[in-house]
Amino acid sequence: QFGRTEVIDNTLNPDFVRKFIMDYFFEERENLRFDFYDVDSKSPNLSKHDFLGQMFCTLGEIVGSQGSRLEKSIVGIPGKKCGTVIVTAEELGCCRDSVLMQFCANKLDKKDFFGKSDPFLVFHRSNEDGSFTICHKTEVVKNTLNPVWQAFKISVRALCNGDYDRTIKVEVYDWDRDGSHDFIGEFTTSYRELSRGQSQFNVYEVINPKKKGKKKKYVNSGTVTLLSFLIETEVSFLDYIKGGTQINFTVAIDFTASNGNPSQPTSLHYMNPYQLNAYGMALRAVGEIIQDYDSDKMFPALGFGARLPPDGRVSHEFALNGNPQNPYCHGIDGVMEAYYRSLKCVQLYGPTNFAPVINHVAR
Repeated sequence: QFGRTEVIDNTLNPDFVRKFIMDYFFEERENLRFDFYDVDSKSPNLSKHDFLGQMFCTLGEIVGSQGSRLEKSIVGIPGKKCGTVIVTAEELGCCRDSVLMQFCANKLDKKDFFGKSDPFLVFHRSNEDGSFTICHKTEVVKNTLNPVWQAFKISVRALCNGDYDRTIKVEVYDWDRDGSHDFIGEFTTSYRELSRGQSQFNVYEVINPKKKGKKKKYVNSGTVTLLSFLIETEVSFLDYIKGGTQINFTVAIDFTASNGNPSQPTSLHYMNPYQLNAYGMALRAVGEIIQDYDSDKMFPALGFGARLPPDGRVSHEFALNGNPQNPYCHGIDGVMEAYYRSLKCVQLYGPTNFAPVINHVAR
C-alpha cells in the first residue's frame, strides 16, 4: 500500500485533496491499483469497510493521457457499474528551476600583509536540524577589496531544496595558497529575498562576529551586492508530453539467418510454445512502455533479411502483417501477433541490411 486519501463524508462524487508524490521513470512500467472503500468506522482495517471497486493503470498511462488526465471505469464487482475515477499527474515544478546569479562586493576587509585580499564566496543551505550544507563556491578574485564574481548557475533544489524561505548563509573568505583561508565575514538571506533581484534589499552587510564582539565601533567588514538574478526553468520530458508530443514507435525485426534456426532453442527466434523468445521479450519490454505515449496505438511493424513467399524473393522491408500499403498493427499485442505469424511464413536469409527500414521511417 502506497497511501490513502482522506475520507469525504456522504457523497457519491468525492473530490480528494490529498496528493501523492511518486518517482516517475520513463523506462519502467509502473503498475498502479486504486481500491475504493465506503468507510463505516474509524478502523484502519480495510476489511471492516465496504469495498466499492478498483481501477488498474500504469503511471505512464496517466502521464501520457491528454493533459496528464486519465478517466477510467472502476471495476471489481460483477454485474454492477461502479462508476468512474479521474486521476491527474503533475510534475513537481519548483525544484526544476535553476537560477543564474552574480554578486559583487565593496570595501571588504584587507587580509593580506603585502596586498589586499583574494576574496571568494561560499554558499550554504540550512538543514532541518539547523546545520548547514555547502552548496556552492565562487571563483577567487585576486588582490582586490571590491571584487566582481562571475555569474554562476545553481539549481533551486541545491540552493534551498525548493523551500523559498529556507535560510541561505553566505561566507566571505580571503584565499590563501596554503588552504588556511581567512574568514572575512558572513550574511544570511533566502531564495525569496534573492528573487527580488538587484535592489536595496539585496545589499548585504558582511559581519564578522568575533570582530563585532571585540570592537564597539565595528560596523561591518564590507558589503556584498546581488547584481543579477535570473530564473531558468529546466524543460523536462513531461513538459514535452504535456505539450502534445507523441512518441512514434516503429518496429523493425531482423530475420537474417544469423539469428539461428527458429526450431532450435539457441535461436533468438526460437518458437517456444511456453514462453517468449528473445525478440518477443524485447518487443514487449519496450512496446508496453512506448504505447502509453501514442494516442492511436497503431505501430508500423516491419521485417528485413528474409525470403518471402511465394517466389522466395529477399526483402529488406516487408510488413509483418502482410499488407505493404498499411503495415500498422494495433498495440503491442498486434505487433506480437504479426511477428509470430511472419516467423512461420518467411525463410530467414540475409544479408543484414536495415537501410530500407530506416528510410521507411524517415519518409
